[in-house]
Amino acid sequence: MKVSLVIPAYNESEGVAQTAAALYPVLDYLRTKYEVEVVFVNDGSKDNTEALLKAEFADVPEVRIVSHEVNRGLGAAIRTGFRNATGDLIVTTDFDGTYPLTTIPQILSRMTVDKTDIVTASPYHPQGHVEGVPRYRLLFSFGASLLYRLLVTWHIHTWTALFRVYKREVIESITFESNDFLAGTELLVKALRAGYTVSEFPTTLYVRTFGQSSIRIAKVTMLHLKFQWRLLLATLKREDLNARPPQPGELVNEQN
Repeated sequence: MKVSLVIPAYNESEGVAQTAAALYPVLDYLRTKYEVEVVFVNDGSKDNTEALLKAEFADVPEVRIVSHEVNRGLGAAIRTGFRNATGDLIVTTDFDGTYPLTTIPQILSRMTVDKTDIVTASPYHPQGHVEGVPRYRLLFSFGASLLYRLLVTWHIHTWTALFRVYKREVIESITFESNDFLAGTELLVKALRAGYTVSEFPTTLYVRTFGQSSIRIAKVTMLHLKFQWRLLLATLKREDLNARPPQPGELVNEQN
């Protein structure tokens, strides 16, 4: 079994050393159970994120850095990561430590225990927690997740987390259009509506420990509201959200 870690990065030079320090022991552990690779997707960073990543992991053959020439957004970075990942299981996670990298073995184990297609981190699960995150961010994220529970399924508590594990079959069969922070939610919703099973991993969401978030609450809120409206209309009309074929250029393979 091969595991791919896909980690998008945009202007993260301040945290490269911290992320590397957290990742090394995780890689040591994963090597004892899986074949493993890490795909960092440098999404057109304007700082020296790419150079620092290449220097830090120069002697680690399992790590690759794939770069966009310009910033394309989180969704585009995830698609590029999927395109370059070769694992049977693909883990997506944040660069900034909001979900500790040390919990990657735990979320992977849930895939086996729950016998599911996707495992998603869930701080809003009754057994999950949130620490240090500003209230306005929680209001947006929790509110969005509540609406998705009403529109799609009540059994999933958190819909906006990037930290997940997917079976390869899922990412090969489900397409998503979003180039931004809506991407992970769109992928989860479409996978559920296509019949794939999803399990939650109750965990703790922490405040970012370095750098600054690139998320813009007002813009992302509007994106979610538009998608939720589309979901409602599709439900009323009984349309298939997955009927749209992949579009040219959606999967980008650029490696420097």
